[in-house]
Amino acid sequence: MTRLALIGAGLLGGSVAAALRAAAVVDHVTAYDHDPGALEQGLARGIVDVAAPSAVAAVAKADAVLLAVPVGAMAPVLQAIAEHVPAHALVFDVGSTKQSVIADARRELSAGSSFSIKRFVPCHPIAGGETAGIAQADAGLLRGRRVITTPVEETNPQALDTVEDWWRATGALVERMTPAEHDAVFAAVSHLPHLAAFALVDAIAASRGGADKLRLAGAGFRDFTRIAASNPAMWRDITLANREALGVELAALRQALADLQLLVEQGDAERLEALFTRASAVRRAMTGDAQMNDDAP
Repeated sequence: MTRLALIGAGLLGGSVAAALRAAAVVDHVTAYDHDPGALEQGLARGIVDVAAPSAVAAVAKADAVLLAVPVGAMAPVLQAIAEHVPAHALVFDVGSTKQSVIADARRELSAGSSFSIKRFVPCHPIAGGETAGIAQADAGLLRGRRVITTPVEETNPQALDTVEDWWRATGALVERMTPAEHDAVFAAVSHLPHLAAFALVDAIAASRGGADKLRLAGAGFRDFTRIAASNPAMWRDITLANREALGVELAALRQALADLQLLVEQGDAERLEALFTRASAVRRAMTGDAQMNDDAP
C-alpha cells in the first residue's frame, strides 16, 4: 500500500490526490487541513481516507507527502513535519513560486532534520479553476497540463524521476526549469496579470462613479478581471515571495502603459494599430495552442 499525506485539502491538492489515486500511484490518502469542513468534504468524496488532527499526524506513516498550502504557509508546515516524515518518503509541493519554497526547505530540512532535502522535489502544476475547495476537485484536472519541476543540486535524481513519473501518470506534461527561470516566467505570465487585475478593479471601484462603471461592465471587463476574485491572502503571499521578479515585470508594464498613453494623447492611429495588431496576433496564436494553461493557483 502506498500512502499519501495531503497537507492542504483544497482544489489543487484534492485534484492531485484524486488523480494519483485514479492512476493507482497511491491507494491511501491521509489529509490535514486547518479547515475541518474541507476534510469532511474530502472524506465524503472518497478522495481522503483519514482526516488527521495535525500535519504531524498526517505524515507519520506516509510514503509520499504533498504540500498543497499557500507559499506563505510553507515554512511553518515544513518546520512542523521535518522530524516526523519517514526517512524513505518523498515530499513534493504545488507552490507557484519556487525560490522562496526552496529557501524554506533548505532552512527547515537541514542536516539536523530526520528528513533530508534530498528527497524534496519542488513542483508547480499549471492548473486551477475559478472555484476553490476540495468539493470541486477533479481527477482529470492535470490531464494535458504542464507541471514544472525545479530540482536543485541537493535533489536526489531518483526522487526527482519518481515524482515526475507520478505527474506523468496523472496525464500531465512535465518540464524542468531552474527555480530562477520558473519565477521569472511566472512573474510575467501569472503573477503580473493577477496584480494588474486587482489594481484595475480597485482603481475603478475607487474612482468617481465607480459603482455605476462596474454595474455597466460587459463581458470583456469580466473576462479580463476574473482573476481579481482570487484569494487575496494567497496572492499577497505569492507577490511577496516573488517580489524581485515581479518588480522587473511591473516596471516593464508601467513603461508599456506610459508609452501607450503617449500614443493615445498624440492620436497616433498608425502606431496604435500596429501595437494592437502585434498583440492580437500573439494572443490568437496562444488561443490555438492546445496546451495553453489556466492561471496558477
